[in-house]
Amino acid sequence: MEGLLGKKVGMTQIFTEDGTAVPVTVIQAGPCLVVQRKATPKDGYEAVQLGLVEDRPPKHPNLPTSGHFKAAGVAPTRRLNEFRIDSGAEWKAGDEVKCSLFSVDDYVDIIGTSKGKGFQGVMKRHGFGGGRATHGSMFHRAPGSIGQSSDPSRVYPGTKLPGQMGGKRTTVKNLRIVKVDEERNLLFVRGAVPGPKQGYLTIRRAKRG
Repeated sequence: MEGLLGKKVGMTQIFTEDGTAVPVTVIQAGPCLVVQRKATPKDGYEAVQLGLVEDRPPKHPNLPTSGHFKAAGVAPTRRLNEFRIDSGAEWKAGDEVKCSLFSVDDYVDIIGTSKGKGFQGVMKRHGFGGGRATHGSMFHRAPGSIGQSSDPSRVYPGTKLPGQMGGKRTTVKNLRIVKVDEERNLLFVRGAVPGPKQGYLTIRRAKRG
């Protein structure tokens, strides 16, 4: 199994045996249920569709969604995602996937939606230094020159400018798992992950690193 779904609980710190403080993000990883098993003869690839089990299931799922979950024999969930598996893996609809899928010192990539910051200027959005703060400057937080005059007489695509910040799919790679709490389905991952508290996350094994 390549990974599973989870929700961000928040950040804290834990201490190693030598007293070093390690900043960690606590993730409610699973439990997840296999909703659909995809196989090469029918679908062209090997994968499973996982649904994240939560305390508050969807109240009024529409008819196609209800039929999809009913065929699998599992209760409807709010979040679904696919994960690739090996061709010989014996996963089937209704199987449960827990955080025991990972162990301490495993490296994972975590995908989430970053916090939305709204429309922001270049200093906050891109980290520009800004102009002088002295009296009469009249150039404090502006981006400055964004193009040339006669040649090429245009602004290049991709120029860093003010605009919508955050609220996008973000991947943080190669985060190390510091602790696994199988009883409460919690993963303690070193560092920060995208999104607010209770935000949905996709946790998968690191592809590089």
